[in-house]
Amino acid sequence: MTRYTQRVCDSILPLSVGDTLPKAFEEWYFTEEIIDHEEPIETCELCGQKELRYHFKIQNDLTGNTLWVGSHCILKFDVAVFEDGRRLTAAEATKKLHKLTEKMRLDSCIKALQKLATAENNQLLQSALEYYQRNKKLTPKFAFVVFWRLKANNIDHNPSFFNITLKKQKFMGDLREMETARVHFFWAALSASQRRLAIELGHTPPPARK
Repeated sequence: MTRYTQRVCDSILPLSVGDTLPKAFEEWYFTEEIIDHEEPIETCELCGQKELRYHFKIQNDLTGNTLWVGSHCILKFDVAVFEDGRRLTAAEATKKLHKLTEKMRLDSCIKALQKLATAENNQLLQSALEYYQRNKKLTPKFAFVVFWRLKANNIDHNPSFFNITLKKQKFMGDLREMETARVHFFWAALSASQRRLAIELGHTPPPARK
């Protein structure tokens, strides 16, 4: 038995009726409760994985015991995930947990934008907040101002959680004409394909951090 498997056994078996992992996990289900700790500071109570930002609560249907775990463990050990009383397939469970994670990321972005709009009482920032709430994305011009001011106000945020839209020709033009130094402010929010596009438009990636 590997250390990993032993750690999982030590975590789950004392809280279950079943005396083997397959039997024990049949008793557990995802409760729909999630915590965003806002920083990767927590540990999975099942496998011991560290630096988790999100905790998902699972519960034993027979004993009532609970554990706070990472979504990876829910999927890895086939912990039951339900939707309207129906147990989801593995693919459906993966999709649901991904959707819930995306919702938490969206909420995190909106929270940061709300703090920024309150901190500066600026109409442009208020407009950026309203645009993101409607579209779940920022335009390049909004993105530069938002990330510039988030940094200036030292407001906690994760740039990679934000989404940037380049679907309209106007937004492509704005990105093309923007100074590269300004593009660097929101580079981390660009997808891989958007970064390639930015390079094609004449921009260079930010210098690597030492």
